[in-house]
Amino acid sequence: MTQLRSRYLGMDLRTPLVASPSPRTGHLDDLLILDDCGIGAVVLPSLFEEEIEAEAMTLHLRLEHGAGTSAEADDYFAEMEFDHLGLDRHLQLVADASSRLQAPVIASINGTTVSGWVSYARDLVSAGAAAIELNMYAVALDPAADALQVESQYAELVRRVRAAVDVPIAVKLSPYFTSLAHFARQAVDAGADGLTLFNRFYQPDLDLVTRDVTPALDLSHPGELRLPLRWIAILRPQLPATSLALTSGVQQGTDVAKGLLAGADVVMTTAELLRQGPARARGIIDELSAWMAEHEYESVDQLRGSVAAHTSADPAAFERAQYQRVLRSWVR
Repeated sequence: MTQLRSRYLGMDLRTPLVASPSPRTGHLDDLLILDDCGIGAVVLPSLFEEEIEAEAMTLHLRLEHGAGTSAEADDYFAEMEFDHLGLDRHLQLVADASSRLQAPVIASINGTTVSGWVSYARDLVSAGAAAIELNMYAVALDPAADALQVESQYAELVRRVRAAVDVPIAVKLSPYFTSLAHFARQAVDAGADGLTLFNRFYQPDLDLVTRDVTPALDLSHPGELRLPLRWIAILRPQLPATSLALTSGVQQGTDVAKGLLAGADVVMTTAELLRQGPARARGIIDELSAWMAEHEYESVDQLRGSVAAHTSADPAAFERAQYQRVLRSWVR
């Protein structure tokens, strides 16, 4: 019997497949289906600080509108409960999912201020989150801020959140750091227990009729697996004690196998669950199990990192050799 148990952020998981943030992980019904299918863990949709603040400000302005203009108006409205607000909704989802799912529930945050990152992390842990993922979805736009300054700010953010909560922390990175391997080490030194590779930056489009900038959502495709696969293999020997999660382009059980071979502790999927529904998780897990049995792998531990070992002696030489092989692979 193939053993699929894995370990991520110090947590024991039934399988190495994790549902990454999406609308599928934002509804309890879908989360329960994922759990029944044997998902290893779930990452809830990111809590965006600016959305929470904007909703709170809108409510404040509406309640203040006309205040004091009439004595009778002061006690016209009954006492109201505000559990429908964004933050309360999010915390309730964390609490409900944590109490009903066998799989660990990981909460995701995308903040705009240090105080916001820290306070929301505390709130999410208090609601029952087993771990926190810091979703560093931000583009450095200030030409006066050099790479060192940007990276130092991120590292300090990790330190502040690490000091505020006592659950494991994962940092979701983008691939656009000047020296990704260096910053990965910085994040771990600052207190990150794991790294998620990579964040997908959604690029806006232009409407030629209205001349407006329009949002464009393109779900990931299999080719996007190669970038995180490459960096997982590079970082695994360099950060042997750090949890690594691969995300983007994962559609089949064989994609999960590739991630594990490269050295990932878990492999995350979003687009496939959006396309096929949460029950697709069972199919991916079964495909992984079948592939492992066919190739005589008895456990995830036996499979993990066997390809990454090739990079450990000289990562630069390994990278250059692969580059040369790709260039020579074209046949007319």
